Amino acid sequence: MHRIPKHIGIIPDGNRRWAKQHGLRKQDGYAYGLKPGLDLLQAAKKHGVRELTYYGFTVDNCKRPKEQVTAFSCACVEAVHLLEQAGAAIQVIGNTASTCFPKELLPYVSIGNAPEPQIGLPKVNLLVNYGWEWDMKNNWATKHISRIDMVIRWGGMRRLSGFLPLQSVYADFYTIDALWPDYEETQFDGALAWYQKQDITLGG
Repeated sequence: MHRIPKHIGIIPDGNRRWAKQHGLRKQDGYAYGLKPGLDLLQAAKKHGVRELTYYGFTVDNCKRPKEQVTAFSCACVEAVHLLEQAGAAIQVIGNTASTCFPKELLPYVSIGNAPEPQIGLPKVNLLVNYGWEWDMKNNWATKHISRIDMVIRWGGMRRLSGFLPLQSVYADFYTIDALWPDYEETQFDGALAWYQKQDITLGG
């Protein structure tokens, strides 16, 4: 592939639907999304992607039943630990003033304190208790994040769901029908192959 996106946004949707299909409680699906996140990190490393941003959960997601909020919050905490162990430099972004923000992730919020990732691994941003209105009202709190070249969404939905609107302004949008816990590397490869065919003009 001759053109690899420098920064890819990941919307890992479908955890609850996957759990229901497998006879589990909805909240049980989030734990099954941890390994796909690690696998995608390794695939991104192989292709030379420099930066990844994962959508953890939104301010609006916190309106869901308490057991689901607890489950996806715990999954985000576990994801940060696993991705850090894999050598990625983690930065967590979201509304820390809310009780929905996991306090265990506060040390990962300070800008500029994240260590450099291991050689060959991309930088990783995780959106936790994120909302586009919160972002905007706080003088675009994410303005230090680089522009996103491509957003990939699992789960079949064709919407951004408020995902970093400032950075996604010129992003190409690729949707995968498979649910996130059913992630396979061929899906990521297919997204990159599709990206090669896009006419990247940035409005010019």
